[in-house]
Amino acid sequence: MSSQQAVLPNKKEDFSQWYNTLVKKADLIEDSAVRGCMVFKPYGFALWERIQKVLDEAFKRTGHQNAYFPLFIPLSYLSKEAGHVEGFAKESAIVTHYRLRKRADGKIVPDPTAALEEPLVVRPTSETIIWHTYSKWIQSYRDLPLLLNQWANVVRWEMRTRPFLRTAEILWQEGHTAHATAQEAQTHARKMHDLYTDFITQYLAIPHIQGEKSAHERFAGALNTYTMEALMQDGKALQLGTSHFLGQNFSKSFDVRFSDQQGKLQYAWGTSWGVTTRLIGALIMTHSDQKGLLLPPKIAPYQVVIIPLYKKNSPEKKDILTYAENLQKKLQAHNIRTQLDTHDTQSPGWKFTAYELKGIPLRLVIGPRDLAQKQVEVTRRDTQEKESIPQENIVATVQQMLDTIQQNMYSKALAFQESHTTQVDDYEDFKATLNQDIPGFISAHWDGTTETEKKIQEETKATIRCLPQDVSPERATCIYSGKPSTQRVLFAKAY
Repeated sequence: MSSQQAVLPNKKEDFSQWYNTLVKKADLIEDSAVRGCMVFKPYGFALWERIQKVLDEAFKRTGHQNAYFPLFIPLSYLSKEAGHVEGFAKESAIVTHYRLRKRADGKIVPDPTAALEEPLVVRPTSETIIWHTYSKWIQSYRDLPLLLNQWANVVRWEMRTRPFLRTAEILWQEGHTAHATAQEAQTHARKMHDLYTDFITQYLAIPHIQGEKSAHERFAGALNTYTMEALMQDGKALQLGTSHFLGQNFSKSFDVRFSDQQGKLQYAWGTSWGVTTRLIGALIMTHSDQKGLLLPPKIAPYQVVIIPLYKKNSPEKKDILTYAENLQKKLQAHNIRTQLDTHDTQSPGWKFTAYELKGIPLRLVIGPRDLAQKQVEVTRRDTQEKESIPQENIVATVQQMLDTIQQNMYSKALAFQESHTTQVDDYEDFKATLNQDIPGFISAHWDGTTETEKKIQEETKATIRCLPQDVSPERATCIYSGKPSTQRVLFAKAY
């Protein structure tokens, strides 16, 4: 990559093209031979590994264990829960044969004599196969609660795909829990919702709105879906993750019953919850700029890059490299993720551009003058501010700067969300707001009917993102139907 190659499309003029170009130029992914499937390059996968590590530790602290369930689900399992199969029918990939054969014309085709007795669905989600298994594991109240999570891939055959946001193959985690009572399951679904929102706020620095999905937008087979909705820089909303209260829908479909403390048979109560690599897309679209990625320090694969400056045959080269290596060790000893670039094949300017593109929060430069004065030149990725720091203060200064960058990124994104959230009271203002260059969130009254929700979506392409949490009741009339409403809900155009 040359510095000219690093130039991105103008974000304000074509946000979509800016995004699609950035995810490739920043070395996160590349297209695969299969439509809608991504090849994760090492830097992109390192970002997913950071997300995995933090969340996995949080899940285990809250009593969950990891397990793994099959990729293939018998077709009959999906049909046992009517709402569930209806929700995923149009996106399901099906396996019908188990052997190939070579035809006379040389083409490789499925062997017609090797059709499966029952087609297998490549999992779009795992509720059905997991609750079938739970029917064998859960017999008594002593077996509950059962708190499991799996890190896996799922397949949803999307017609229109976009890197990280909507892909045919998705990397994610999915939690599935079983409980003795409805209250316990509802509490757990909300608990995981709060765990996600803490992670998204504290690590990804993404402000968002917590709330409940409308009946029309709920997960297929759930009684309640809790969601986190964030606003991207183009004014569209993105769902970051969801947690579902499943009630007894799946336990009844798969006969998951347990003997309670009085010896009576009861159906278990369930939850499921998940986040995907969509979080990487959210990171990019919330924070990044015309120079490239801008990664929050807590989640960045590398928080610091050290770039030694020297002429190839200069007498200071050895001392500068030793100085840089010692600095790397010092920072790593304090758990600061640090990369040292000692390659002689690119110029300093090339390196500066490359690491700005990759979004590394801090750049440390050491040249002959820095060596002589026992200092380090430090540049912040978020503000481009540059200063020289005495080496004896470097660890404390770097730690402080990383904390400041993390907070600054959240504050900037929060200010954007607040300035692009509009309260409207009639349908004409609603449509006018949606037609702005950056439409943002719209807070408006809705009569609570799916009929009205669908009509608004058909006419404007805006959807109800959520019924926000902790909103005071407010009696008014629906912006569309004029019927009574008791609460404002959040509308937006969305990914």
